[in-house]
Amino acid sequence: MTNIKSFEDVQLMNRLRLGDDMALKEIYKKYWHLLFSSAYKLLKDQQACEDIIQEIFINLWNKRELIEIKVSLKSYLFASARYEVYRQVRFGSVREDIFENLHERLHTPSEYGNLEHRELLSQINSIVDKLSTKCKIVYQLSREERLSHKEISCQLNISTKTVENHLNKALRQLRISLLLSIILLFLKLNISI
Repeated sequence: MTNIKSFEDVQLMNRLRLGDDMALKEIYKKYWHLLFSSAYKLLKDQQACEDIIQEIFINLWNKRELIEIKVSLKSYLFASARYEVYRQVRFGSVREDIFENLHERLHTPSEYGNLEHRELLSQINSIVDKLSTKCKIVYQLSREERLSHKEISCQLNISTKTVENHLNKALRQLRISLLLSIILLFLKLNISI
């Protein structure tokens, strides 16, 4: 079944390269919802996700003669969506609260494969392991145990303001580390594309 889908995508891309706008419409129908769902899981912003997906298809059309897809059209489109989501996060054009339930969303299976999902979870766990002891405990109680700030403050005998400070520090560190990793991955992929 994968080979048939892959073959269909190769045919669609060949038609697209020749300027067949119907091929673009077919690709759009086939992948729009999957791409939107993937972006929405991270951003939780319908308008931003719609804009991202629209931009991906505009670029696909505008660069149709230059695009070289190494793996599959689906992988290419999902990678494009991921990079655009990360770009939105990097330049601060999305809401700050997207990091609030990051841990929970990452435990939902990925649309484009479990390998990427496991790698991302591993990277987050590695970043969390490098936090100071108190910060790490607060983060884990909040994100993994799902305790409220007040419950954490009572359990650790610290103020709720201190809990908030530790969480802000942890989320800031996650944001910075993940963005740096994403930038490095993007640069690496751009070199190989």
